[in-house]
Amino acid sequence: MIYVSRQEHFNAAHKLHNPAWTDERNREVFGPCANTNWHGHNYDLIVTVKGQPNPETGFVVDLKALSTLIRRHITDQVDHKNLNLDVPFMAGKMASTENLVVAFWEILERELPGITTARLHCIKLYETPRNFVEYYGS
Repeated sequence: MIYVSRQEHFNAAHKLHNPAWTDERNREVFGPCANTNWHGHNYDLIVTVKGQPNPETGFVVDLKALSTLIRRHITDQVDHKNLNLDVPFMAGKMASTENLVVAFWEILERELPGITTARLHCIKLYETPRNFVEYYGS
């Protein structure tokens, strides 16, 4: 099995806020991430697929096609957006990095068969250089 990864980048704002809680409780649990005026991150997204190389191309996946797919279905939807307000696939969800990576997985798992026989292996999403989430599907 060969694993191939593509990294993309986007910027987005969000706020962590549970509407069932008081502002005080939100600040206690989420700290500065509960800022009423939002806050932003420079996200790095790494998508890893796995499979066997195509005997005709030697590729597990055409990385240009994978990049286009990620940009079209993910980064174009979230870049320079407010994740809480502007992103339909995040509507009604807490805009945590954990929930964001699961939503990305669902989108890519649905779209990936259109460009390759490789399967989605892992999505890694860096919120900061020190904070990141890895997801391998459910």
